[in-house]
Amino acid sequence: MKTIYTSLFAVLLILTVSCKKELYKDPIGLLTPDQVNTDPTANTLTSSVTSSYQMLSNTLNLLGQWDWANGTVFRNDFIVQDIASDDAMKKWAQDGDQAWMDEVDNFRFISTNQAFNGIWSYDYEGVSRTNLALSYLTDDAIVTKVGLSAAIRNRSLGEAYFLRAYYYFDLVTNFGDVPLVLKPLANFNDAYDVAKRIPKAQIWDQINADLTKAKALLPSSKFSDATDKWRVSKGAVIALQAKSALYNEKYAEVVSLVNELQTLNFYSLNTNYFDSFDQTKEFADNEVIFAYDHQSGKTPKNGNGYCAPLGWGFFAPTANFIAAFETNDPRLGYTVDVSKQNIYKLLGDKTGANKGNDDAGSNKIYIRYADVLLWKAEALNETGDTQGAVTILNQIRARARNTVTITGTTAPAGTLPDRPASSDKTVVKNWLMQERRVELGLESQRFLDLKRWKTAKTVLTAQGKNFQDKNYLYPIPQGDIDKSGGTITQNPGY
Repeated sequence: MKTIYTSLFAVLLILTVSCKKELYKDPIGLLTPDQVNTDPTANTLTSSVTSSYQMLSNTLNLLGQWDWANGTVFRNDFIVQDIASDDAMKKWAQDGDQAWMDEVDNFRFISTNQAFNGIWSYDYEGVSRTNLALSYLTDDAIVTKVGLSAAIRNRSLGEAYFLRAYYYFDLVTNFGDVPLVLKPLANFNDAYDVAKRIPKAQIWDQINADLTKAKALLPSSKFSDATDKWRVSKGAVIALQAKSALYNEKYAEVVSLVNELQTLNFYSLNTNYFDSFDQTKEFADNEVIFAYDHQSGKTPKNGNGYCAPLGWGFFAPTANFIAAFETNDPRLGYTVDVSKQNIYKLLGDKTGANKGNDDAGSNKIYIRYADVLLWKAEALNETGDTQGAVTILNQIRARARNTVTITGTTAPAGTLPDRPASSDKTVVKNWLMQERRVELGLESQRFLDLKRWKTAKTVLTAQGKNFQDKNYLYPIPQGDIDKSGGTITQNPGY
């Protein structure tokens, strides 16, 4: 079977390094055009969509085998979002292991740091897979040949459009202007044609265009598939539309979209704060809108590999993060246990049983309803409805204080009291910023929040970090600039 390079950067790699045997292997789960053209089936087409999800997983070694040098052992969200922020550190006991993570932590990295190569590689491999899936699903001849029903075709297209939008959302918020690849790449000329950065405004336009298509294609139900409940739903699409609007400061649009989501009546705050993360309650809770469905015991592996480094002493909260929680806040106990060195949200259980397991079945949560409500609160505050914002804040706080603690007790009276009425936007925004930190702690949201609030420099330098203005964007991986012959340019200051 001949090799078809579907990733721009895989093509460029072949031009600049000696050909190694492993470069000719198709990534696990990725279908090639040969497989479709020689013996296509309906399952072939839907499997191409399923494969497109995989780069959002925490499964180990999807891109290479223990390739620490290129930062691809696992997806690097926790490093580039949580460790980069004031919430997390590389390890409980600091040492010289994987020093590149420390460089991200203290903002003393350069453009060759593997954290950025890793997240870039995962996202563009995800884009590549969605482009391949879309090329099949939009081909009427192939769809007719395999007898794919209109309902499955539409759902599959909706999933693929959403996933491409999600990968580009991650790219544009991390790197700003990035190459825009919208179809599979068949040869070197195709690769060079797209090996240039496109203004971020156009990337946002593409994200929104893909989401508009996805919303029209997906069914109006909580789950787009009653059996595979992990698949992208219409609710997930609307939520990502709202998040895109928030990041572009289109606050009235945020409110409108969250209202639209609420009208569906699919989501609500769970009674217990930890239910969103509890492995035993996956797809049975009320709050999770989009998550990656890790499953243990699969071949190839599809488990939550993040649980492995947690067992090696990696990933710990900062003292500043712990101190951010108000007295007796039940959310702290469900987030982290300092004495046992457990981050329960990442483990997916309240006992630490998954710690060290490189194939755990706990899911990775990307969007949940509490996050969406806080987007709406922020947008209401920005548009002058401070009381509406405070009302939502108090909903979040009420759920938190009424959650039975991890030890089975009830929080004392007076825990997390309601915020009082206020017409001061600055006061309310400060409350919102605080609430987002503790509600969404260690969920890879903090650094993105600090950047869009434009408070990253003030907050992080106060914690002794070397954050500079240039760090509002990460550097484009130097290796990809080199492979492009300089047609891909670097962010200022790197």
